[in-house]
Amino acid sequence: MGTATFIQDETEFDSLLKSESLLVVDCTATWCGPCKLVAPLIDRLADDYRDRAKVFKLDLDSNKLVAKRFGIRSIPAVMVFKQGELIETLVGVKPYEEFTEAVERQLR
Repeated sequence: MGTATFIQDETEFDSLLKSESLLVVDCTATWCGPCKLVAPLIDRLADDYRDRAKVFKLDLDSNKLVAKRFGIRSIPAVMVFKQGELIETLVGVKPYEEFTEAVERQLR
């Protein structure tokens, strides 16, 4: 089973925005309890959509500027980007189907 890898910094984040047509980013933090519930769902999403979307995690403690840039105030927050543009942000613990539906909407 695949896992979503962590984006290291804003430079890598910006590079992914430019290079990936469909990018899903899970904003998380080590101290965030609800984030631990979402993490395995994001890993599953990375595996299920590995050929159609790129799925990553972003630790907001070490990437505060990215959080500020996209107005992330609550986590977990999963951002969906298409062609480098933020299309949707899902905030809070959600069932797996909500994440897959968000990705599927962009694949149509």
